[in-house]
Amino acid sequence: MTDPAALPDLPLPEQRQVAVGHDAARTAVLTQLAEHRLPGAIMLQGPQGIGKATLAFELATAILTATGDEEPKRVREQVAALSHPNLALLRRRPKDAKGYYSVIRVEDVRELRETLQHTRGRAGHRIAILDSIDECNPSAANALLKTLEEPPADTTFLLVSHRPGQLLPTIRSRCHNLALRGLRDDMVRTVVSSSHPDLDAETLDRAVQLAGGRPRRAFETLALAENSPVGALLAWLQAPARMPIAAQIQLSDALGADPQGPDMSFAREILNDWLANEMREAAMQPAGRSRLASATELWEKAGALLGEADSVNLDMKQTLAVIFDAIRKHCVQFANPAEQA
Repeated sequence: MTDPAALPDLPLPEQRQVAVGHDAARTAVLTQLAEHRLPGAIMLQGPQGIGKATLAFELATAILTATGDEEPKRVREQVAALSHPNLALLRRRPKDAKGYYSVIRVEDVRELRETLQHTRGRAGHRIAILDSIDECNPSAANALLKTLEEPPADTTFLLVSHRPGQLLPTIRSRCHNLALRGLRDDMVRTVVSSSHPDLDAETLDRAVQLAGGRPRRAFETLALAENSPVGALLAWLQAPARMPIAAQIQLSDALGADPQGPDMSFAREILNDWLANEMREAAMQPAGRSRLASATELWEKAGALLGEADSVNLDMKQTLAVIFDAIRKHCVQFANPAEQA
């Protein structure tokens, strides 16, 4: 059964094992490895789809090779097959023949802990990868915390997190935290073209433009139709205060027509990114307290509305219309003179 997070026709992170970019994080860990001072836990945090899991497996291969007694090629093959005896991986587990659990459960963490307590199967360091720790339910997170507080000897946890702010502060404090950022456009282009060498230039340019530094998002755009309203959403979000009301109504109708379709899925990610960025920018302003309060309220309102639409099957068009109107009013209130011109 295919991993629910996997994209069709693309290698999984353990199969890829070579991350593009993230040189500072890579160098930091490899330096610790060379100096024999690897921490018990390393958290790779940043936006989803930028290669954090791929980097985790790249680092795992490097650590297993440097501390073990096998040839690099053999280690890479075993990591790709998830068969190396000193490598443990925790993801959401299959629930049945048709699907996966929605979270990582406490039973899964306990099983991982028991595995790490056994005598290692081969010489060298042991690696446990959690992809991703955000999917741990509260009981699983608490069980993991106990393990991080007393980690097994010569073992390093590599934790992948898309939303570190939502994790237990005690978990974050037990980790060496490495913040990863989105990739440059040329890097995204390299990742996409290496997997899709036959893409025409126009399609590749569109994928890179919509990616926002995330290769995964670039791949997801390839499933969008050429006339997808996602492009119009990106244009609208650049200056909501200056756009006519009719534009946001058209966007609501186009995106909400298929609440479960790829356009709407993509739009939700873009909206989350825009709202998160608005809060960050407001927080960095010396006198941005009012803007930050408004942006935070906007974030909570959008999340609640979308969640309610999902749970009770409300009209997504109307839900989006309310969210877009709230965004426009926020931007009108806090736009600078140049944006209002």
